[in-house]
Formats: sequence, C-alpha cells, structure tokens
Amino acid sequence: MAAIEGAIAGSQDSSSLKDSGHRPSRFPRWALIGLFLYASVFTLNYAKDFLVPIVLAFLLSMVFAPIRRVFDRRGIPSSLTSIVIVFVLLGGLLMLVSALILPVSGWIERGPQIQRDVQSKLSGLSSTFSGVVDATSRLGELTKSHSEDVQQVEVRDSSFISSAALFAPAAITQFLFTLVLLLFLLASGDMFYEKLVHVMPTFKDKKRAMRIAHDIERKLSRYLLTITIINAGLGVAVAMLLWMVGMPSPIIFGVLAFLLNYVPYLGAFVGILVATGVALVSFDGPGWSLAVGVLYLALTSIEGQLITPYFVGRSLRLNTVVVFIAVSFWAWLWSAVGMLVAVPLLVAVNTFCEHIDCLKGLGDFLSERHSEKEEDGASATAGTP
Repeated sequence: MAAIEGAIAGSQDSSSLKDSGHRPSRFPRWALIGLFLYASVFTLNYAKDFLVPIVLAFLLSMVFAPIRRVFDRRGIPSSLTSIVIVFVLLGGLLMLVSALILPVSGWIERGPQIQRDVQSKLSGLSSTFSGVVDATSRLGELTKSHSEDVQQVEVRDSSFISSAALFAPAAITQFLFTLVLLLFLLASGDMFYEKLVHVMPTFKDKKRAMRIAHDIERKLSRYLLTITIINAGLGVAVAMLLWMVGMPSPIIFGVLAFLLNYVPYLGAFVGILVATGVALVSFDGPGWSLAVGVLYLALTSIEGQLITPYFVGRSLRLNTVVVFIAVSFWAWLWSAVGMLVAVPLLVAVNTFCEHIDCLKGLGDFLSERHSEKEEDGASATAGTP
C-alpha cells in the first residue's frame, strides 16, 4: 500500500512539473552539429589512405563518363573504352613524372650548395640580411653541445632518394588502386545511375537525382578539360619565356607550371618562388632573378585574371574566398592530393545545393557575388508569359 501511494505521489509530482512548464533538457543543436563536424574531419584524416584513391577514382569517373558515352553510342564496348582511357591517363602521368623526377631530385640533392650560393649572392644586397645569417650561424654554434656526456645524434642518410624510396610504395599502391577502381567504374557503364534511380521512392526524386548526377558530370568535365587546356598553354608560355631569358631547363618549368596551376592561388605562388630561386642561383646578379619572378607573375596574372575567368568563371561562379579556404583546408587534410580535389569537390557540392531547396542558402554562399540576383532575375523572366 505504501508503495502504491509513493507511486501515486510520484506521478502527481511529475504531472505538476509538466503543468508548471518544466521540460527535460535536450542536447543543444549546435553541439550536435559541432560533434558531427569534428567526427567527419577526424574520419577524413584517419582514413585518408583509404579515402583518397576512392575520391579520386569517383571524380575521374565522372569526368570521363561523357567520353565513354560518346563511344557507347557508336557501338564501342564500355570495357574497351575504359581500358583505353586508363592507359592514356597512366601514360600521361608517367611522362610527366619522368620529366620531373631527375631534375627535381638533382636540385634537392644540391640543396646545401644552392643554399650557400643564395646566401652569398644576397649577402651584399642588405646588411640586415647578412646580420640575420650571422646570428643564425652563431645560434647554431651555441646550441651545439660539446659535452662528452651528451649523446650526439647524426642523420647519416637524409637524401631525397632515400626519402622517396620510403614514400614510393604507399604512393604507388594508392595510384594503382585509383586506376583499377576507375577502370571498374567506367567499365560498369551507368550501373550506379540505374541503381540510384531504382532506390529513389518517387518519379520526381528519380528525375532530380539524374539531373544532379548529369549536371555534376557536365560541370566537372567542362571545368577539368578547360583548365587542362589553359594550363597547357600556360606551361608552353612559361617554357618559351624562360628559354628566351636563358633559364636552365625551361621545359621543366613549363611542366611545373602546368601541374601547379591545377591548384588555385597557391600553385602560382609556389611556381614563382621556385623559378625565382633557381634564377637566383643560375644568374650572376639578383636582378635577373627578380625579372624571372616578375615575368612568371605576369603570365600567371594574365591567366588568372583574364583567361580563366572568361572561359571557366561563367560556368562555375564560385566564391573566391571559399575556394581559397577549401584549397587550404584540403591541403591541410590530404596534402597535395587535397589541393587537387578541393575545387572539383566544391563544384560537386555547389551543384548539389542548386537542386535541393533546403540547401539553396548554402549554394548562394558558395557562389560568387551577385550570382543569386542573376538567378532570381532569370527565374522571374522564365516565369513571365
């Protein structure tokens, strides 16, 4: 009886709490979002060795899918087209790597000598710089321990070749995994799209899913094809201009300009630094090195401010600040591969947001300035009879 009375009293207390407006505290929504973002970044970083080749393979499959469909309509099997695409891609990458690996490894092996040459040529340029160099060398002498009780650690094998030998197996494995997965994705044809249409519940969702997939394919293919042509032109222009001023190995700088320009903003900055540093060692005075840097900067500025916005900007319409942040974020997360996939991933996300009503706000944020006003105007014009 006492237990029943206690249960009744407890129920009365709980009912009185409900009547008084007290509710059990719920977990804040912003905390859930923060935990989800933290878990996502942690997963992307922890599983990058597995996720990087998968993301690359899916992006490449969406880029080359329109080419495969063109040959499908002409009666050529998808498997044969996929094998040709993968082997052409493999051959092109091997040519680029073989053109770069020997000169770059030689530069890195001559790193200490190049550093001494740069310091000697810049020592007369500014007394402040020479003072900094002297202070650095004295600090290094002070930090060296001459005590017999302290164990001296010496790195005997720190060459570029040994570092590359340690890194090569993992890189080659990921590269081969990417190509094999790309081959399977292309050879399977439109199987993923058929599965996607099958799992969508309504006819409207099926149409929307196919529209999103084909729109992402179209934008990625157009973007990468256009950027590749522009980068090839930039590489040829850089090689010819540096050959005219007497730079050593101008073809190498053309290949570097072609590869580095796939990374927005940061790629051009790295190319300018490399060209200026090599010119500083190759020529007698620092004036020629500054001239080489200015020429490289002029070419990349013409490409970045005139050519690329004209041919690419109208189809992408991405926020430049968001692009820079995305490149920096993926570079921090996945290093060099992250810089390459940053813009294609951003294009895919922006395209996805354009077709989902609840994500239109995010799509407007990712787009360039005034693009939402142009879309509103276009939709209003389309709605008028």
